[in-house]
Amino acid sequence: MERRLAAIFAADMVGYSRLMEADEDSVLSRQKAYRRELIDPEITRCRGRIVKTTGDGMLVEFASAQDAVRCAIDLQTAMSSRENDLDEDVRIRYRIGINLGDVVFDDGDIFGDGVNVAARLEALAEPGGVCISDMVYQTVLDRVGEPFRDMGGQRVKNISRSIKVWQWTPGAQPDRVKPEAALQQRVRYCKSPDGVHLAFASVGEGPPVLKAPNWINHIEYDWQSPVWGKFLSEFAQQSRLVRFDQRGNGLSDWDVKEISQPRMIDDMLAVADAAGLEKFALFGISQGAAFSMRFAATYPERVKCLILLGGYVRGRLARGDDEGKRYYDMAHTMIRDGWGSPNTVYRHFFTTSYIPDATPEEAESMDELQRISTNTENALRIFKMNAEFDAEEFAVKVQAPTLILHCRGDRAVPVEESRLAARLIPGASFVELPGSNHCMVGGHPGFQEFFDEIRPFLREHADG
Repeated sequence: MERRLAAIFAADMVGYSRLMEADEDSVLSRQKAYRRELIDPEITRCRGRIVKTTGDGMLVEFASAQDAVRCAIDLQTAMSSRENDLDEDVRIRYRIGINLGDVVFDDGDIFGDGVNVAARLEALAEPGGVCISDMVYQTVLDRVGEPFRDMGGQRVKNISRSIKVWQWTPGAQPDRVKPEAALQQRVRYCKSPDGVHLAFASVGEGPPVLKAPNWINHIEYDWQSPVWGKFLSEFAQQSRLVRFDQRGNGLSDWDVKEISQPRMIDDMLAVADAAGLEKFALFGISQGAAFSMRFAATYPERVKCLILLGGYVRGRLARGDDEGKRYYDMAHTMIRDGWGSPNTVYRHFFTTSYIPDATPEEAESMDELQRISTNTENALRIFKMNAEFDAEEFAVKVQAPTLILHCRGDRAVPVEESRLAARLIPGASFVELPGSNHCMVGGHPGFQEFFDEIRPFLREHADG
């Protein structure tokens, strides 16, 4: 048995079982040809050693991280050109993950944390893409001449710590420059009463604002997104904004026993305490509005005011209408059958509801955010919890000043839900914003109007 530092390259064919079921002979024939003519010769050229193969993948050792990355990019580029003329559903595509770490060599096989991380990175990669650890990225920086996108820290199965990940995809553009506010962010962790670790961070100076959990988010990757980056940067100029990844999502624990409304309230309180927030404003988007109402009704002494955007009092299954039930059933099927699929049409179903006016770059970013932020099981659990929420009993108990905003053309949540909230919450103000987006995206209608409304509201009710 020998232990040494090595670059580990893990590759896996996307949708292998589906491809084999559809046309086994064609897949096997093409795969053998690619191994003989392309894959094995390229690995040899880059001084790699194939440790073992499976029907749909392989594990390769390289002495140099630069050789491993160069090999992976060249292979993915060549595979893309060879399969490009075929229909997308029948193309052979690989995901590749590369990690640099301490590896145990024993009887022709390799083991250890370095191998496990490479395998998890492979699972995060887009079809045809390459994901590398931060250690690999820092080693090859400026040496391979290819753009890698910063995916932030990622929580992966059976690895207790988060892993900073970088991704290359064919035809990728240089990474977006993070807003200046993102550079101030430091991720910290706290524990909820049931022992779940929650990732949280704060940016900006001014009145303290705690953002309630909403659908899917990732407190690091959000800054890379053209959907969220500008919004968060602008919000941080108005306040000290504290955000956290809800349980089962982002950098917080994924393997959790319970995802429920009461636990979300516990999590909000745990984050507020860990961040040193004694009394603060609450900001809730979508279901975050319902969580904010429940929190404010439960802990009125902690809440200065509420800002609710595109929110609802009742989830889709609590509205008592057939349309809500039909949407829920359709969306549930989309998550169950396609959340982890290489075909983005499943996740795009949600993107087009949330941002119907999205540019191609914004839509792609939102699709990717959903893919990397949680797994299928947790997405289903979170979606069901949100759909069953009914916050009417809490809305009438809210004592804090409340500003409610909603885009008139919102397709994800009907504007009537915000009007209902305004009727139920004593003294609440309601503002209808232009546009059709469910969230505020820089350059789109409603973005500037949103901040024009919340600035004086925060100054009056949250400052001091």
